[in-house]
Amino acid sequence: MRVYRSVLKLRLVNGLQYRTAALAGVATQFFWGFIIIMVFEAFYEHAAQHLPISLKELIQYIWLQQAFLVFVTIWFRDNELFELITSGNIAYELCRPCGLYGFWYAKLLAQRLSSAILRCFPILMVAYFLPRPYNLILPSNFETFLLFLMGLLLGLFLLVAISMFVYISVFMTMSPMGSLLVFSVLGEFFAGLVIPIPLMPDWLQKLAMVLPFRWTADFPFRVYSGHIPEQEAMIGIAIQLGYLAALIWLGRIALNGALRRVVVQGG
Repeated sequence: MRVYRSVLKLRLVNGLQYRTAALAGVATQFFWGFIIIMVFEAFYEHAAQHLPISLKELIQYIWLQQAFLVFVTIWFRDNELFELITSGNIAYELCRPCGLYGFWYAKLLAQRLSSAILRCFPILMVAYFLPRPYNLILPSNFETFLLFLMGLLLGLFLLVAISMFVYISVFMTMSPMGSLLVFSVLGEFFAGLVIPIPLMPDWLQKLAMVLPFRWTADFPFRVYSGHIPEQEAMIGIAIQLGYLAALIWLGRIALNGALRRVVVQGG
């Protein structure tokens, strides 16, 4: 575990150096946040029936989505790992005196954490001071805020475990584009990043509840807004832990199987 903690710390410090890129990301995410809010505002204004999530709750959802975008999107990737696999330099990784799954998991986790630390605070602070009803508001109580933090962090761990399957698949396909496209499209849609889960048809909501993607974004954001009550949130956190344990276990099995079939040529 000391090895993985060291990798996490070093990658985190390294990622915090990219401040200019983070500022550009903040500006972009504000732009998209306002566009999405305006689209949904027009939709709510002309809705013919009562919707299962209020516009105010949805605005909280959108600002949190923009602030923690790197926590919830699969397309945020480490091209260095893809290069290691496709070029054959994976041989150097196999010489390390530690498990490859844990080593890569720590690197990917640090990459997302460092990017989120640089981006989330400016977005959250500015969004908090926006005029009503476009502003971000604090949760109704401290318990809800704690449940949100737990759900957000577990969602991050869960997303890194899901993204590990993208890198593992490249051992078979030798190209990351197909896996990234499939995982990104499915992941973003069923995480509620395109259409919030409560606004989906019932049959799609049932499908989203079964897949792990919803627990990375939709769940913690709706806990923050109060759309998911505290009792239900605690059950959701237990489900997140179950998904996390299962995906890490399956990921280790898949990676070990892929490594047994690795052939490195050249010299």
